[in-house]
Amino acid sequence: MSTVEAPRTGVRVYVQKLGTSLSNMVMPNIGAFIAWGLITALFIEQGWLQAIFSGLRDPDGWVAEIGGWGSYDGAGIVGPMITYLLPVLIGYTGGRMIHGNRGAVVGAIATMGVVAGADVPMFMGAMIMGPLGGWAMKKADALWEGKIRPGFEMLVDNFSAGILGMLLAIFGFFGIGPIVSSFTRAAGNAVDFLVNNDLLPLTSILIEPAKVLFLNNAINHGVLTPLGTTQALETGKSILFLLETNPGPGLGVLLAFMVFGRGAARASAPGAAIIQFFGGIHEIYFPYVLMKPKLIAATILGGMTGVFINVLFGSGLRAPAAPGSIIAIYAQTAGGSFLGVTLSVLGATAVSFAVASLLLKTDRADAEPDLAAATAEMEALKGKKSSVASALVGAPKGPVSSIVFACDAGMGSSAMGASVLRKKIRSAGFGDITVTNQSIANLTDTYDLVVTHRDLTDRARLKTASAVHVSVEDFMSSPRYDEIVEMLRNTNSAADERLREDQKATDERLREDQKATDERLREDQKAPRQPESTGDDVLPLESIVLAGTATSADAAIDEAGALLVAADSVEPAYVDAMHEREKSVSTYMGNGLAIPHGTNEAKTAIRRTGISFVRYPEPIDWNGKPAEFVVGIAGLGNDHMALLTKIAHVFLDKDEVARLRAATTADDVRAVLSDSK
Repeated sequence: MSTVEAPRTGVRVYVQKLGTSLSNMVMPNIGAFIAWGLITALFIEQGWLQAIFSGLRDPDGWVAEIGGWGSYDGAGIVGPMITYLLPVLIGYTGGRMIHGNRGAVVGAIATMGVVAGADVPMFMGAMIMGPLGGWAMKKADALWEGKIRPGFEMLVDNFSAGILGMLLAIFGFFGIGPIVSSFTRAAGNAVDFLVNNDLLPLTSILIEPAKVLFLNNAINHGVLTPLGTTQALETGKSILFLLETNPGPGLGVLLAFMVFGRGAARASAPGAAIIQFFGGIHEIYFPYVLMKPKLIAATILGGMTGVFINVLFGSGLRAPAAPGSIIAIYAQTAGGSFLGVTLSVLGATAVSFAVASLLLKTDRADAEPDLAAATAEMEALKGKKSSVASALVGAPKGPVSSIVFACDAGMGSSAMGASVLRKKIRSAGFGDITVTNQSIANLTDTYDLVVTHRDLTDRARLKTASAVHVSVEDFMSSPRYDEIVEMLRNTNSAADERLREDQKATDERLREDQKATDERLREDQKAPRQPESTGDDVLPLESIVLAGTATSADAAIDEAGALLVAADSVEPAYVDAMHEREKSVSTYMGNGLAIPHGTNEAKTAIRRTGISFVRYPEPIDWNGKPAEFVVGIAGLGNDHMALLTKIAHVFLDKDEVARLRAATTADDVRAVLSDSK
């Protein structure tokens, strides 16, 4: 799988980290926001219960009493919750993120300072004072760590937290509170200006691209939620809660892929649409946009349409809808806004679908979009593995006991890739999982997980439809290997002893199947079984060249193939098959190594197992990748597997690669390859 690494420095990364921090303070407390929103919907002056009770006679005054307990005048629940509870919860969570329970307590105390020192709900102030309180407590604890006399620990801990909390509360009251209040009022005035001048739809030009780049948390939880909550306090609802959470733009893109998409993108779009629309996990549609960046135009226009309709109808939510599910949105929709909210979602979906469909239908790209690569790019932008990525690229339904690395011929790249993956899996403690290599032509649907080059995955699926398929591009250092290990931790950790016994039995059957397959291949090719060869037999000194003369990949294949012919390992026709193999899928392995070899059909041109090694002073352009070492392979049976495993281990070790670069004789090269563990 091709992984596009997002740059991890720069303004975008800092904004993204800020957004993640803000989200981590708000999201654990969304339940409290929902509770406040529901209480607001029930008991404010325009609330549901007020509308019901308004037509009832009330001789004893009990209706007025019920109606007043949640009002905004400070006598009910709504006012105290938004003024005190929600900011303190955010401050407590922010402090805990930095320094555990002690940081949480000090963060909550500090937050009360800004709450009391401001005349608007202090969400922004809480996001400042909570982490500040945790950080200050952490630094203070570090000053006297290990210096307190036994028996005085509790005294010092309690008084230090109390004194520090007092100081920060005073600082928040006189310093941060007034500043944040002024900023909140200024930002609110800016929003009012946009609304009054019908400019609010233009915010989608910023919000929709920011979502795909995972900057939405900074915008949503850092700006929209605090401003929207303040606005809801005054008017009972806010349109700001709908700017980022409207599922319409993403749903329209996914529907377009369902109709005009191709391959895995089209097949996975229906499931992604359900997760996005009903589950509210918007990030699941981000890879579809990253596959075709021009689709961002569809989400922007869809978002602008939704905002315009909400402005037109005066729609709004009473509290944040998190996650951005249609269910959560309707649960927080203010009375009188259901029509506008519904039309905004439908309108955003329709416009996004129309634009995305046009762009997909007129797309001239011949290659099928790589959803797996786009998912990896999304995870790189996010900075961590996505919780919904498995819904796009697949995940095992149960414990994994057998993995096969498949390629066209089943002897070169697959053998080396299997060796690298096997080492990672065993290092992670999964020594009872078998990792084999096989040609795609000989695959059977008996494996739990199949790893292939991205260009061969569709062929492998035809042979092993029930397996989970993982596509790679860089065989030596693919990030997908680490994902496979993490997948095994998730799927195999709960396996009981019975499953382990079944796994051993499956492993044994696979080994027998592998032996039987190798035997059939030998019989079909009418090639006698050869005795195990030593590394010296497979890689003679005459087949090692320290200064190759080729300047292109094709010429390098000719050079490596000529060495195999000179060693009487192959017939000249095998070199043509090496070129044919390269046309179907690249044999570049990563870390400067390419291992050209023939197709599966060319095994009849192999006389005996052989390997050639060519080092180039200047790296060769190998389909856009720099190849410094070229290893030609011709294998009968498994004679070459041991040496291939050693080569794989060498190229995973930077020190060993450096030894190969520094080698001055063919003996030095063979020593490096033979000594590798």
